[in-house]
Amino acid sequence: MAEQNMHDITARSDAAISRRGFLARAGFAAAGLAVAGSTLATGADAAPNAHTAGLPVRIGSGYYTYELVPEWGTLPAPMKYGWGVGIVVDSRDRIYIHSRNPQAIVVFDREGKLLDDWGAEFAATGHGLYWHKEGRDEFLYFTDHPRNLVVKTDLQGRRLLRIGDVPYESSTSIKFGFNQPTDLAISPNGDLYVCEGYGGNMVHQFTKEGKFIRTIGKPGKGPGEFNCPHGIWVDTRKAEPELYVADRNNARLQVLTLDGQHKRFLGEDVRQPCCFYTHKGKMYIPDLDHRVTVLDENDKPLAQLGDGRMGVTDATFEAPHALTVDSHGDLYVIEWRADSRVRKFKHTPA
Repeated sequence: MAEQNMHDITARSDAAISRRGFLARAGFAAAGLAVAGSTLATGADAAPNAHTAGLPVRIGSGYYTYELVPEWGTLPAPMKYGWGVGIVVDSRDRIYIHSRNPQAIVVFDREGKLLDDWGAEFAATGHGLYWHKEGRDEFLYFTDHPRNLVVKTDLQGRRLLRIGDVPYESSTSIKFGFNQPTDLAISPNGDLYVCEGYGGNMVHQFTKEGKFIRTIGKPGKGPGEFNCPHGIWVDTRKAEPELYVADRNNARLQVLTLDGQHKRFLGEDVRQPCCFYTHKGKMYIPDLDHRVTVLDENDKPLAQLGDGRMGVTDATFEAPHALTVDSHGDLYVIEWRADSRVRKFKHTPA
């Protein structure tokens, strides 16, 4: 399934994704099955729709085995999810879920109790969601591509910084000519990296106060070039941090230095990568083309979870758009669907 906006605000980018997705499913299913037969953690240990029969639903194998927690994240009526875009976890294992709906942000504890809802500003237009701790304080960063905005808030949604198409300028309201930004990442020194996945096909770097530093890359297929740089992450697992870009329409990851110099491509283990999350030295990648991939510190695949190319079931994914991992290692995935299909998978290593 392609990531498409029913409000016609991502049609240009997602038309290409749709074509790629159909070609992938039609022409490369055999390759997907070959991967599933390798030593990676890929298998499901219960029947595809087991939870409807009261049996556990599991994805993965070995250390990377996860069990579905039925009904986690269910909203009380009349609340409902919209198109699923973002999900993050804070330092207290509270889960923030962002969908395109009047209650754009809903907050749950890890047991599934609804704690809060807010965020009407992002009900129809928000896209990327990023959590960051600065000293003892925690913040959320929204990347809003239709409005060409980056917005920083506290955990209750109070606006603290806006960069982009702002109505006036001040120390916390910075004008910048974004072209449909989709995600944001933050370096150890506080610099902001914003990728323009649905328009400019570039990355822009700012100081933590919002001062522009440089533009990285350009549209294309070569080193330092992008075609839908949908997600971005500053990887601090090595001594020298690196910038990872989910170069989605080029069907690859691209790794750069923090000043934007190309280092390497990674393409064999991703299809339509959306974004990133790191936990205990491992990198988790939601892939819009039906699965979640886990890489080690050397970019080697450890697991490819829930591949739904051959059919979407309780034990597979349709269109993972974002994910997060809590302190217990439990996995939370939101999908680009009209109902978000938010699911929690408890880490149950075999």
